[in-house]
Amino acid sequence: MSYVIGIDVGGTFTDAVAADSNGTVVGAKTPSTPEDYSRGVLNAVGALAEELGISERELLADTAYVSHGTTASINALVTGKVDPVGFITTKGHADSIAIMNIEGRYLGLSPHEKQDVVRTRKPAPLVPRSRVAEVTERVDYTGAVVVPLDEDEVRAAVKDLLATGVRAIAVSLLWSFQNPGHELRIREIIREIDPDVFVAVSNEVSPRIREFPRNATTIMSTQLGPPLRRYLEPLSRELADRGLTGPLLIMQSSGGTVSAEEAPQTAISTVGSVLSGGVIGAARLAEQLGHRNVMTADVGGTTFLVGLIVDGEPVRSTTTIINQQPINVPTIRVDAIGSGGGAIARIDEGGNLRVGPESATAVPGPAAYGAGGTRPTVTDADLVLGIINPDYFLGGKQELRKDLAEAALMEHIGKPLGLTVEQAAAAVYEVQNAQTADLARKVVIESGHDPREFAVYAFGGAGPIHAAAYTRELGAPELVVPLGAAASGFSAFGLAASDVIVTAELSDPAPFPLDPDVAAANFAKLEQQVTEAIERQGVDYVDLEVRRSFDARYTAQMFEVSADAPEGELHAAGVELMAKAFEQRYAQLFGAGSGFSEAGIQMITYRVQGVGRLAFRPGLTLHAEADGSDASAAIKARRPVFLEVSRGFEDTSVYDYALLRSGHVVPGPAIIEVPTTTVAVPAGREARIDEFGNIRIDLEEVTR
Repeated sequence: MSYVIGIDVGGTFTDAVAADSNGTVVGAKTPSTPEDYSRGVLNAVGALAEELGISERELLADTAYVSHGTTASINALVTGKVDPVGFITTKGHADSIAIMNIEGRYLGLSPHEKQDVVRTRKPAPLVPRSRVAEVTERVDYTGAVVVPLDEDEVRAAVKDLLATGVRAIAVSLLWSFQNPGHELRIREIIREIDPDVFVAVSNEVSPRIREFPRNATTIMSTQLGPPLRRYLEPLSRELADRGLTGPLLIMQSSGGTVSAEEAPQTAISTVGSVLSGGVIGAARLAEQLGHRNVMTADVGGTTFLVGLIVDGEPVRSTTTIINQQPINVPTIRVDAIGSGGGAIARIDEGGNLRVGPESATAVPGPAAYGAGGTRPTVTDADLVLGIINPDYFLGGKQELRKDLAEAALMEHIGKPLGLTVEQAAAAVYEVQNAQTADLARKVVIESGHDPREFAVYAFGGAGPIHAAAYTRELGAPELVVPLGAAASGFSAFGLAASDVIVTAELSDPAPFPLDPDVAAANFAKLEQQVTEAIERQGVDYVDLEVRRSFDARYTAQMFEVSADAPEGELHAAGVELMAKAFEQRYAQLFGAGSGFSEAGIQMITYRVQGVGRLAFRPGLTLHAEADGSDASAAIKARRPVFLEVSRGFEDTSVYDYALLRSGHVVPGPAIIEVPTTTVAVPAGREARIDEFGNIRIDLEEVTR
């Protein structure tokens, strides 16, 4: 027997999944430990061993690899709890990170926020002026050295920065993506002065055109590198001490993993890593279920996350925004709002009910936890509405206090709005459903697609509770709660199912038609980079796939569109195919006829992604079959449950998932209790258990 383990560290819970070579998948959920996330990781591994009925050492000794998605990177950036760093740039450009090309005033803001010009502000520079050093050098747009690097000036600047106490330095020079020589020499000088200083250079972190985003990405990667290394090195040692012989792999925003040894050097690529796992898991499952278009909906304790799979492939983006700062790394596109189970409900200054984005997190958690939380959350509302069983939360491992949930809802929502406690809970429930449906609709439509053509995969601890409500509003025809007993850990399943992915980029602006030899040389250079990087991971692969893409725009436009490039030898015909691919993608995103070919097309950035296929790809095995469709033998209780405003509380059958088999049909209204989540089936709909144990709800009205 051999296992792979996926671990998804969230703000409230740490989910883990172990899959063996026979297709068996088990899941475990433990509280996250924000003071030291590695403790929660190790606790989750222990819980997996307990589920499998073996010792932790036996499990780890028989594990091919552990794939870990970490919130450490994104949490550090969002909260600003990062290491102080120094920044070295070209003379005359020290203030570029403060000027921010003006775009910092509106990056990442909603249209409503952008229009409020009185209140919009640029964020503080990533590095204070006192820790920014300029050095004499200049490379032009062709990569030619116009002014040589003044190495004596570099040495003086490095010593001045180190004197401020920084132990990490970011280096980003003008046009370094065309000629990285000066950046690499500066790194050599820093290491000559102090070999223990962490250094990141822009030509390796973000070799893209545009000075400010490149600077910001390099600085943020430098801020994250040292703390990520401090987290991963002891965790790797502890796992090895406990018996792990395979590698610890770290999930990246791109949807693939890299080794724990390499991750800190390009730490910015791990931002959003836990967000990618669920999308990758959905893509793997969609292969088995035959779905080409899928919207993923992951609702945990803190956030509601939406991703898309179109024609079998996750939708990706080339840029992410955090705290109004641009991050130039390829990512699986995942949109998020603070509307998870722990989202706090409140009355704003205008007397309106708001849910989120503030979360009760793992500590103190919702009021019902009885751990000191006094403010009402979505989980408290679901408990009062009868959806959640207070005696079966986390499979009965944690008891919930309904009286505390009622007190919090009444104090903060009921009394201010003149509602009963049940009405207050229903209001929170409806607001949560409405705002999650709004985000889901926005993501699908703004990507140029019709929601009616998508199946929805709902997972996470709180996802299946609300999924039928927002999926029905979206207009999607089918809802799938994947993995059955491991539904809350589906993101962890995605981590375990991911491959090793390395991406390399290079900006080389030029008008179409491109010189085929130049384009081919750029792609060849990037392909060599990703091939060498994948080989450095120290993992055995069964296959290596290389994918090409590029960013282009119509002349005089400010932003680019990404499109796929043809494989094989790149001749003049291949360049024509690239231009056509760009225009087709542009029309798909913005509508037929929206392009302007007469303006000409500009090539901006070349990109190559290398995918190392791992030998062990977990999948789902067939579930035990039922004798017929009647699932009444799985009913464990009945209780009043509120699922729809128009119907109020209804006497509802509660089913034990452990007793359901493939072929069983559960008529709504119903509750299906799974150890790590709860599935709500509305009236007039049916849930059926498919051959893999997934719970599938047809959202068409049942008329029989």
